[in-house]
Parts: sequence; structure tokens; C-alpha cells
Amino acid sequence: MTGLPATGTGTGTGTGTEVSVDLLVIGAGPTGLYGAYYAGFRGLSVAVADALPEVGGQIAALYPEKFIYDVAGFPAVRGQDLVDRLAEQAGRWNPAYLLGHGVTGLDDAGEGIVATTDAGARITAGAVLVCGGIGNFIPRELPVGSEYLGRGLRYFVPRLNELAGQDVVVVGGGDSALDWALSLEPIASSVTLVHRRTRFRAHERTVEQVHASSVRVLTPYEVEKVSGDGPVSEVVVASADGDRITLPARSVVAALGFIADLGPIEQWGLELRRRRILVDPTMRSSRERVFAAGDIADYDGKVSLISIGFGEAALAVNHIAALLDPACSITPGHSSDA
Repeated sequence: MTGLPATGTGTGTGTGTEVSVDLLVIGAGPTGLYGAYYAGFRGLSVAVADALPEVGGQIAALYPEKFIYDVAGFPAVRGQDLVDRLAEQAGRWNPAYLLGHGVTGLDDAGEGIVATTDAGARITAGAVLVCGGIGNFIPRELPVGSEYLGRGLRYFVPRLNELAGQDVVVVGGGDSALDWALSLEPIASSVTLVHRRTRFRAHERTVEQVHASSVRVLTPYEVEKVSGDGPVSEVVVASADGDRITLPARSVVAALGFIADLGPIEQWGLELRRRRILVDPTMRSSRERVFAAGDIADYDGKVSLISIGFGEAALAVNHIAALLDPACSITPGHSSDA
């Protein structure tokens, strides 16, 4: 372990970047950011690589304005606020960020790993912690109206205020669809939720909140047509028995879920289960010096929560610290002792 800042700038997207660190964290979502903080706390130099151009992972890319209710210490916290706090916490140790760098290759190199990225960077690390969430995520497309993408049709709402004062149609029956409907209700001119089934996949309490709100709920209906001269201006929805309703709409939010793609991870020689990296009780994968934490990791009894991802990252880092320096204890004591 060097206990020093990472060598190399590692902050750009250009080719030729060279970085040498104790630990490479792949994924700059909440688990990866906490892993970067905790690794610094344990005296490791750290680099964080992510294919996205900003930290925060899925939260920052898909729902930065939504409230999260199951993070310890926060009765409720906006996604972007949580990301900002985690980045500030990790920043204490000056990790090297390689944003816009998707890691494509992991090669063994003596007492370490050499990672290469699709933006031309080369990172030499003593160990790797994969915190890649669900991998690459591609939204499921609305069957009709795809030509209006960017002209009213969208698959997520990174900034709620962009839809303020608009008539909004939200399509879907999962947690994201209902959460966005509730979040938009106070600021939109109107919100209509359209779902092709009478039952929702979302949490029962969220469903109750939607029915108690001013959100118009149409089930079982499907979007039949999206139209408008330039941007979207109206949506036609139809039921199975042929009933049709024309809705005014300046925005259509299609929250139909995502298709997860592990991408290069499948080529790294790791044992996978349920499209996730199988790990042992120390969070180590089947490959020496490669660990995993967060949604991408799998083991018996796994529960996917942000708070559990934090614990998994700390567990992995403690074992990585001992791997890199056998004189280093797996149990470091309390941070308040520092």
C-alpha cells in the first residue's frame, strides 16, 4: 500500500492516461463512492472509473430529484444530494476519477491488475473493486411514438423542473413510474398515469399515495398514438374493450423498465450467477484480486439495498487492505479513533 494519492491525473477522457493505485473502483455510483472513501480511510490510494460522464451512477443519471427513504441517517434524501454528500466524503482522500472511461479489460500483472478503458486509459492497481450496479442499462422503448424522443417523449426525468407547468402522461406500473407521477404532481399542470394492467408492480404504499393524489390513473389502458406538430401535443390511450381517451400532453414519460447489459464484465473470467458477480463472504470474486460490492455482487441471502452496498464495500476494502499488506488488520477499529 502506498497510502498516497494516485499517480497520474486520471480525470480526463483523452487517450494516454496512465494511473497507478492500490485500488481501482469500477463504478462511481453510491457503493463505488463509499468504497473510494473507505479505501482512503484504510490508507489506500484509489482511482474510480465510470463510463458515465459524472459521478452518481444510476441515481444521478435516472432520478437525481427523487427522494430515497432507506439510507441510514436520512429520513429522506434526494438522489443528487446523496451523491453530492458521498462525493464530498470520498474527496477527503483525493481519489483519481476517470469519468467517461468504461473499463473494457482486466489483465493480471504480477502482483496486481492492469485495467484498460475504452477511452485509452491504463490503470495499474493492486486490486479491483467492481461496483458496477446493474451494468449498462437501456430503457425499454414505448412501442409507439419513438419519433418524438427528445421532443416530449423521454424515458427518465433527471430534472423535475423541466416539466413544470406541463400536462404530463406517465406510462408504466413500477416504482419509477409512480414515483415520478407523485413527484411531478405538485409542479405539473396535470399528471396522468397510464398502465396496461389493473395491478401495479410498485410498492403498495406508493400505489395508495397515487390513488389518494390528484394524479389521474387510467388502467388497464395502453398508449395507442402519440402526436403533435413538432413537439408532442396529445396522446391517445385505448383499453382492451376499445374505449379511447385523448389526453393533452407536452411530455410523455415512458417508465417501462430497463434492460441490463453486463457488457465487458462477462469477458473478465468471473463466475457469474443471475447475471451478477458471485462473491465469497469477503466479497472476493472467483478471480484473484477482484472483488465486488453493491447490486453487481451476488451471494446466498443477498438483498439489494444502497445501505447494504455500503457495508459490502467496507467489508471488501478491509479484506483488500489485508491482501495488499499482510501486516494490515482486517478490523481497523472505529473512524472516531482516527
